[in-house]
Amino acid sequence: MFSALDEKEKDIVVGAMEEVSAAANENIIHEGDEGDCLYVVGQGTLSCTKVFKGNTEPTFLKTYQPGEAFGELALLYNAPRAATIFANENCQLWKLDRDTFNHIVKDAAQRKRDKYETFLEKVTVFSTMEPYERCKLADAFKETTFSAGQKIITEGEPGNDLFLLQEGEAVATKTL
Repeated sequence: MFSALDEKEKDIVVGAMEEVSAAANENIIHEGDEGDCLYVVGQGTLSCTKVFKGNTEPTFLKTYQPGEAFGELALLYNAPRAATIFANENCQLWKLDRDTFNHIVKDAAQRKRDKYETFLEKVTVFSTMEPYERCKLADAFKETTFSAGQKIITEGEPGNDLFLLQEGEAVATKTL
């Protein structure tokens, strides 16, 4: 979520975050409430549950670990909280308000999406995709920079990533 930010924007976001402590079993967000901020886990773990239609008891969805963020969906989509999240133990969280999120994080993410969608339209294999499909693919991109002479992939190793050359030159070699 923060990967689209440049260094100046990251500094603004970090400066805008408020440190919050949560006690074990404390509800941080409650399903259905209005979302006014997102949280980044500094220390401790938290559980995420949701009451699905037709059920009265919550279903466990995941455990949040240090470095993970939650609460952004309500901000992105201006919607009520989709789940309940509570502290499993004493936790340290970093809280980012809606205004800062909307003005910096959301705008940077939209610029990144627009940049990659425009790029994908020019790639032959992706040019026939529907705009919605290109948008979803653009959201999944992670930009990586390689130095001259640095290996990107190695023949014979598993191919777990797809690389698209956006800028610069790359040389492909094959062992005969």
